Amino acid sequence: MCDKSLTLFAGRCYGDDWHSIGLSAKRSWTEPFWVRMMSTTTPHALGERAQIILKTLIDRFIREGEPVGSRTIARESGLDLSPASIRNALLDLEEQGFLQSPHASAGRVPTVRGYRLFVDSLLTVQPLESAQLALLEQGFVADEIVTRQQVIDTASRLLSGITRMAGVVTLPRREQLGLRHIEFLPLSGHQVLAVLVFEGQEVQNRILKVERPFSASELQQASNYLNTLFVGKGIQQVRDAIVDEMRRTRADMDELMRAAVELASVVFDAPDEADYVIAGQSNLMDFKELSHVEKLRALFDAFTAKREMLHLLDQALQGEGAQIFIGEESGYRVLDDCSVVTAPYRVNGQVVGVLAVIGPTRMAYQRVIPIVDITARLLGSALNLSN
Repeated sequence: MCDKSLTLFAGRCYGDDWHSIGLSAKRSWTEPFWVRMMSTTTPHALGERAQIILKTLIDRFIREGEPVGSRTIARESGLDLSPASIRNALLDLEEQGFLQSPHASAGRVPTVRGYRLFVDSLLTVQPLESAQLALLEQGFVADEIVTRQQVIDTASRLLSGITRMAGVVTLPRREQLGLRHIEFLPLSGHQVLAVLVFEGQEVQNRILKVERPFSASELQQASNYLNTLFVGKGIQQVRDAIVDEMRRTRADMDELMRAAVELASVVFDAPDEADYVIAGQSNLMDFKELSHVEKLRALFDAFTAKREMLHLLDQALQGEGAQIFIGEESGYRVLDDCSVVTAPYRVNGQVVGVLAVIGPTRMAYQRVIPIVDITARLLGSALNLSN
């Protein structure tokens, strides 16, 4: 487990600068704070020449999507080496597991291990272009964006639109959102409608089965009583308060108060269901390594079922700062040819959700990472304002 002062990248820890710069800070969005973040990585055993060759190959493969040969590296690396010397270096990198040869004489491509070293130690993250930054900022201030759901939808569309990959945003966990209002309304028979309003204008309706009918007046009094106890508290705080209230003696609590607390215990006993919105899945069809019909079907099925994606995003929710899952690092076969770049977002200083970009392993990490990081902070700011 990384120290809280560090940022986790799929098992690698980096300086906290990556995530700690808040929206209210005076620093520019495009200030290259990642330069110092990258410098904290533990140096690998590869020599400088091998690192240059590996970086040149991966940069080229990300741009072109084709296996890279020794002549191309000799031409683009800036090293004064013959193609034969380059071939020997490539063979060494392949034997160490950083590269692989898809065909006998077609050049080489990075492995997951090669990408990991590239991201951890060799990557030069680019400042976001001013036009892209303006597009992100303006996207969250449109007049039609009012509700929390609209803010979430906007974030996923912006991520997919700018990166031309899939953009995913988990809905804020209600466990972390404060309760703004609770109201009970009578239904037919032994049923009551509970209306919960959370921060960010999140509204949830739940139908409760009760032992006896309640009048509208009784339910209004119960609502008033619970609002005085629970408004502003998170779900877990509410559950703890309910336990405390139920421990009170009968002498201290009249029948209506007991009924109100019992209603609340039913309302808040339901587990918080995770969910996410996704945009731009069809963008993945533009990458030939993902365009095989069976691969696409498996990916889209995973997006629809959500279970595996939610489990992966939950890992990012628990981490400190941005995380990158490359290929098989995700633990899910369906994502073996994909990378997932994630960052948590905060409401009122609390991490409540995660956003991510999903694309091929040969994505332009130096461009995607700051887009994800900045969008997470803009999303958190927009949700705070919506409160």
